[in-house]
Amino acid sequence: MATRAVRLFALAASVCGLLLVVGPAGATADRPAAAMRTLEQGVLSDMNELRRQHGLAPLRLSNALSAAARQHSTEMAAKGYFSHSSSNGSSFDRRIARFYPMGRSKYWSVGENLLWSSPDVDPSSALKMWFDSPEHKRNMLNARWREIGLSAVHVAAAPGTYGGREVTIITADFGVKR
Repeated sequence: MATRAVRLFALAASVCGLLLVVGPAGATADRPAAAMRTLEQGVLSDMNELRRQHGLAPLRLSNALSAAARQHSTEMAAKGYFSHSSSNGSSFDRRIARFYPMGRSKYWSVGENLLWSSPDVDPSSALKMWFDSPEHKRNMLNARWREIGLSAVHVAAAPGTYGGREVTIITADFGVKR
């Protein structure tokens, strides 16, 4: 990582009581961005260790939140943008709710951390970048979260915001329903 610049763009805001932590050559309909399961598993393990160190319960991996995260990472890679909002302008909580609905729960809340980096980013580097951002750190150490969905995708030549560079995009979607 010493020879490669690592980029982290953070967006954070509080919206309606919900916490917002807020066609490239490498990702097309015929050739999707490569998923990086090992990186995702490492981020989950490292995040749960960080939470344990702060006296917090570990997060359970949620298939629904992971589907929301994967859809968003893949869409950002394919369309060359980096934002908590979807490409159609809808807010992150509306996007996540399509995969992780409130159902019969009386309480529902979601949050999101994003990053894009050089392709060699590892779990500890990803968590350090988020930890160094007050909004992202707050999200990782939020005691109310019970579940997490993770998606890491690799793109050989990402368009738009990414300037044609080879990048890895990570989305972490946090949630709780009671």
